[in-house]
Order: sequence, then C-alpha cells, then structure tokens
Amino acid sequence: MRRKALRIIVSGRVQGVGFRAFLAHAAARLELSGFARNRGQDEVETLVAGEATALEDFARLARHGPPGARVESYREEEASAAEAGEAGFVVAPSV
Repeated sequence: MRRKALRIIVSGRVQGVGFRAFLAHAAARLELSGFARNRGQDEVETLVAGEATALEDFARLARHGPPGARVESYREEEASAAEAGEAGFVVAPSV
C-alpha cells in the first residue's frame, strides 16, 4: 500500500499539556513516522506519514489531544511522505 502524509496544525491550549508526547505515543502505536513541534505560542504542527487508515485514526486523536488540552482550531492538508521520513516519530524542537 502507498504511504500517505498529512500536515496537521492545531491551536488553542496545546502547549504545556503533553500534546506532542501524546501525538508521539499515538504515532508509535499506529506505526506512523514524522514529527510534532511547537510553533509560536499556541500551535503544534505535526507532519505524519503512514497507511491511510492509521492516518485517519491519528487525525481523530489530534483533533482532541490529551486531557488538559483544548483544541480551538484544527487544520489538515496533504503533505509529502518523504518529508516525514521512513521510520519513527520524534518530538522536534520548537520553531
């Protein structure tokens, strides 16, 4: 099956609540690759690649986040699977 990729940007109360670690755990469980990083003061950007069904499950989790998070805005677009890398998911440095 062909790998697909998504760029997901969430904003709201998504920093300081374990959002990136939550996404990394979900990505590992779903066998996805990519990264999550803080952007600015209230955004988390995620680039994630893998099988379509796993991406749908990941996106559903990203729309809500961990306990303590409050997602006020969710944006999703197709991305290049090559950008996400082939293996593993990392919590990347903030930009």
